[in-house]
Amino acid sequence: MANVLLVEDDPDVRSAVIRQLTAFGHAVRSAGTALAALREASRDPGDIIVLDLGLPDLDGSETLKMLRAVTRVPVIIATARDDEAEIIRLLNAGADDYLVKPFSGGHLAARIAALLRRSGAGQAPAALRVGGLEVDPRRREARLDGRALDLARREFDLLAYLAARPGEVVTRRELLTEVWQLPYGDDQTIDVHLSWLRRKLGERASAPRYLHTVRGVGVRLTEPPDR
Repeated sequence: MANVLLVEDDPDVRSAVIRQLTAFGHAVRSAGTALAALREASRDPGDIIVLDLGLPDLDGSETLKMLRAVTRVPVIIATARDDEAEIIRLLNAGADDYLVKPFSGGHLAARIAALLRRSGAGQAPAALRVGGLEVDPRRREARLDGRALDLARREFDLLAYLAARPGEVVTRRELLTEVWQLPYGDDQTIDVHLSWLRRKLGERASAPRYLHTVRGVGVRLTEPPDR
């Protein structure tokens, strides 16, 4: 069972989705506006958020951006906009999955279950250590030589994924699939986040300590040889 925050302005659709998800054993709270959703998410985001884009007070993409400022729980976009470029933009902006309306309650419940499995809800691993780097997936905290790192959501997800596989070369395709939940995408997205992450780890691509690029393949996180 998951605690779901449903953000949907249409009362008929909202009632139907609540009824369907409840039948699958989920506990559902709802909000009919972006501001109400932000209040709920700030108080308790639950395990997952289902976000409609067509809200009366704020565009769904702006709502997504504001939700990402207050919570890191997975967000499923529910949209009638079957436009590939828009969907890719929303996924890159922080959404974890999307469904195009109309969809069944069973389909939504299956997506929720898959997302919670992927995010490891309730079964996050213990703290990961690689050299002086410590990553705690449960608390979503990272430290380097005892100093807290101020990481954005995707930066943390990327670091945690690599830290769980120390010494392994992780391909760009795997990063897109597992960290960004995208079947395909632009390598530049990964390069930009790696660049930001390197800067916060106090290193450069030309002089790596933890993050090593394997040209044409992917990236590897290893303990620095000077430790």
